[in-house]
Amino acid sequence: MELIVIIVYGLLLMFILAYSLVQLSLARTYARSFKSHHALVIPDVLEAWPPVTIQLPVFNELYVVERLIDAVAAIDYPADKLEIQVLDDGNDDSVELAINRVAFWKGKGINIAHIQRPDRVGYKAGALAYGLEIAKGEFTAIFDADFIPDPLFLRKTIPFLMADSSLGVVQTKWEHVNEDYSMLTRMQAFGLDAHFSVEQVGRNEKGHFINFNGTAGVWRNACIADAGGWQHDTITEDLDLSYRAQLKGWKFKYLEEVGSPSELPAEMNGLKSQQFRWTKGAAECAVKNLGKVIRKKGLPFSTKLHAIFHLMNSFVFLCILGAAMLSLPILWVKINRPVYDLLFNLAAIFLIGFLILAYFYWMSRKRKNESGLKFLGYFPLFLSVSMGLSLHNSIAVIEGYMGKKTPFVRTPKYALTEKNGTWTGKRYAALKANPLTLVELLLMLYFIFGMVLGISNSEFGLLPFHLMLSFGFGYVAYMSIKHSRGVE
Repeated sequence: MELIVIIVYGLLLMFILAYSLVQLSLARTYARSFKSHHALVIPDVLEAWPPVTIQLPVFNELYVVERLIDAVAAIDYPADKLEIQVLDDGNDDSVELAINRVAFWKGKGINIAHIQRPDRVGYKAGALAYGLEIAKGEFTAIFDADFIPDPLFLRKTIPFLMADSSLGVVQTKWEHVNEDYSMLTRMQAFGLDAHFSVEQVGRNEKGHFINFNGTAGVWRNACIADAGGWQHDTITEDLDLSYRAQLKGWKFKYLEEVGSPSELPAEMNGLKSQQFRWTKGAAECAVKNLGKVIRKKGLPFSTKLHAIFHLMNSFVFLCILGAAMLSLPILWVKINRPVYDLLFNLAAIFLIGFLILAYFYWMSRKRKNESGLKFLGYFPLFLSVSMGLSLHNSIAVIEGYMGKKTPFVRTPKYALTEKNGTWTGKRYAALKANPLTLVELLLMLYFIFGMVLGISNSEFGLLPFHLMLSFGFGYVAYMSIKHSRGVE
């Protein structure tokens, strides 16, 4: 039994290390790109701009729907070439707000329509497909409800699609209007910035598969059709369509220099629902597309390798949770079975993964000119909170692999900007604690016991790991309970 525990623990750490090495290659590519960074060069201005549709899929967005419609109506593009679709699946007061705002801009000469389907089949994917059937554009830009697009968004993105007929998507970088609202939003920005700098640029620079992020990007409609259209058999329809399109040979372009401001979830239960959707959807997409990637002929090995780890990235949460749960039995074996000392000494090589991740995230913070001291404060906190979410996310991953279907749960938005605004007392907030929170509290106690066990036996190797785990699970549980009571 001891040997089985050691082998399973080692396999979990091996996957985390392999994942870290793949991330290292992206970080090195990004570092080279960062050194040779130059201003965005947009292809020559077009004499005749193509027809474009902007789709705004919304569902009960009482606090941000007007802001979204106003921002999109202000986009600078030839009026006779632009149409805006407000794809509204809502069933509350936000519908009337959207209807009135659409009527206002229509009166100003904007080609905008409020569209409601007879049913909500397929959730967001279904809404996008429904709108596409009647869209007149050659290209389609998509913005979620919490985004505030740059007025020059289309003029910065459409020229790339016109200059290269093999280009299926142009994706832009997410920015955050409320990054400094709280520690929770700062930790989210810390993680997302790494994806929208190191990962997206690293993969795109090397010609590997990247993903459309569901919003703040522009599709060539011919690409959507060729890839099989929007499908709703996963809850991350954006990642699914991205892989189907790239497997068909379409190219994607990522523009780090073009920012699209958006709002981060400010309450823990809203963040959990978003994380659940993303991790479960990624697992569903892995089941659906991983075999296609492996079997695809003519695809370079390096691209296949990066695609495999890209699709399997949510599996890391299972590895983190599994390694965490086994760390106490491992600690007991280390204390009581000196015969395994050499094996445990060799296992220290897995600490390299931690250093790689530090370098990976440091590169994204360097892009923002963040000080090393500030980074050293944020990085352990970010890892701790990520570990604290591993139980919640692992359940999502298992459900995704098993094919269990669940409804699309939207992330509430409250029009928060930096220190302004509040989500307390507003609709959509989850004011009921999830029973899983109790398990998170028990895990906090479990890892505190691990700290006590290690210190009392002068075994300090796992102490930092148990410290981060106990803090992470404690923080996630505490904030879940606090926010479920409507307290910031």
